[in-house]
Amino acid sequence: MDSVPGLDLDQSPFDLLDDSGRARLQARVDVGFHAGGTTLIEAGRASPHVYVILKGLVHAYARDVDGIEQRFADYGPGDVFGAWAVMAGRARLSYRTDGDCLSFLIPAEVFRGLIADNPRFAAYFNEGLATKGQLSSAGDGHREAAELMVTRVDEAQLAPAVRVPATATIAQATQRLRDAGVDCLLVDDVAHATPGIVTRTDLLDAIALQRLALDAPVGPLANRPLVCVDSADVLFQALIGMTERGIERVAVRGRDGVIAGTLGMAEVLSHFASHSHLISLRLARAWSLEDIVAAAADTTGLVRSLAAHGARMPYLTGLVSALNERVMAQIFDLLVPAEHRGRICLLVMGSEGRREQLLKTDQDNALIVDDGLDWPALDDAMSRFSAALAQVGYPPCPGRVMVDNPHWRMTTSQWRARIAHWRSVSGGEAALDLSIALDARPVAGNAALFSPVKQGLMALGQDEIRMHHLAAGALDFGPPLTFFGRMRDEAQGIDLKKGGIFPVVHGLRCLALRHGIEATNSLERCEALQARGALPGELGRDLPQALNVFQRMRLEAQLAALAQGRVADNHIDTRALRHLDRELLRDALHVVKAFREHVRRAFHVSG
Repeated sequence: MDSVPGLDLDQSPFDLLDDSGRARLQARVDVGFHAGGTTLIEAGRASPHVYVILKGLVHAYARDVDGIEQRFADYGPGDVFGAWAVMAGRARLSYRTDGDCLSFLIPAEVFRGLIADNPRFAAYFNEGLATKGQLSSAGDGHREAAELMVTRVDEAQLAPAVRVPATATIAQATQRLRDAGVDCLLVDDVAHATPGIVTRTDLLDAIALQRLALDAPVGPLANRPLVCVDSADVLFQALIGMTERGIERVAVRGRDGVIAGTLGMAEVLSHFASHSHLISLRLARAWSLEDIVAAAADTTGLVRSLAAHGARMPYLTGLVSALNERVMAQIFDLLVPAEHRGRICLLVMGSEGRREQLLKTDQDNALIVDDGLDWPALDDAMSRFSAALAQVGYPPCPGRVMVDNPHWRMTTSQWRARIAHWRSVSGGEAALDLSIALDARPVAGNAALFSPVKQGLMALGQDEIRMHHLAAGALDFGPPLTFFGRMRDEAQGIDLKKGGIFPVVHGLRCLALRHGIEATNSLERCEALQARGALPGELGRDLPQALNVFQRMRLEAQLAALAQGRVADNHIDTRALRHLDRELLRDALHVVKAFREHVRRAFHVSG
């Protein structure tokens, strides 16, 4: 279809219109000339048109609490404004030309008709990052694959829930497996309120390895507690759960609470064409460091595949974190003798601690050692652990936040002393170390050793002076926006971590600590803060979406860099982005700007 001269109907948001909508737009759009200083839309009033700038610059103005007009944002060629004034009948901002301008004029009644007849076009102007983000990914040709990421468990082909009593013999259970065509049975036992589960492998091991008789009961062989998912859960989330636990089948609980069937890797993989299960299976069979390295070698390939198929960021980071945790735990078990594992606890921190890791970055880990542990080989074991992680693909941390560094390998008493130090000293290295430790979570060894450390860390949230200094770090870097709200186009690109991800992650970390929220994941922190009224509704809605935007765009740029043989970093070239992605990124950066102001006010940080 031919475009209106100068108005590209293949660019967002007009590419969201159907053919009929484009034809209606072509027939009614007009071109207007506006002299410098002309007020096109006045705040509080309706607008007869939606404007698309062809040439020139338009400033938007808002009035502050004192009624003084402040310049709010700038709009240049290709930008659309006035939609809200048409849809709501009342503009929130005033729009005034800076010098002579040309614009396309879309009559209000035509625009309202396009909104009514084109849901995706209407969604674009909903002004919510979640909606624009969905439109952005849908335009990539991965809509069908993206929909798989919200497929519910009850939409999968479940295996029937076949039950046997605990008194059934191994022979009877084996026959029942064959007759029903399943590979697991639920085992009912009067001694337990809920059933257990026994698999074909369990029965084989009982006969071949434990030398049990065929008439032995299956009750003692059942695995408990039974791992369940709800039928309304997301299928991809079930995959993450199986990966985390190293199991290949879970029970599915129906809406009535009754077990409706079982879900295994085979059923999940009928929906997801990824090879995460192969990595998981190879890890389960890894008996040496070489085996673990080989199993984990293609994690980047997995990320690339899932990202290309539209995997949502929370699911992707959850799956990758589950795999990484298994890798680290297996290396830990390989290097730490069984008799010492109950006396030490391995922690991961940073993005791994928050379960927000995608591509392998610096090692960020620490160790808690039980007071009185006598193990002279501890230093050597942790040195070999750090070296093994480097072999898997995790480069050493430039700041040496690693278990082979005594500064991050402490006894429980030393951890208490370190927390007391953080309570008494603000700024500098102490603030940096505290920020790192707040994202810690245990992944191997004795997790109970972490409980008193976590309690000590959470107690710091009640210290207003400490929180004031800690929160100031969230304001060290601002979003790459001009004074008037436009994105900076820098030659080296913009640093998404510094200008977008860090202020959100650290601000949520500080707010969570103040409000006693123990979660380390940023999205979970945000949800908990919103539930407690510690975040305004609009910020609580938009912050997770902004973080997803930053993570997706950074991942795309990093994967592209790796494919070209370049080093992956945190920069993206905004000039190479599609128009819709530029708008999405700009909206996300404005969310960061608003959140920084919220943090500034919440912790009384001047600036």
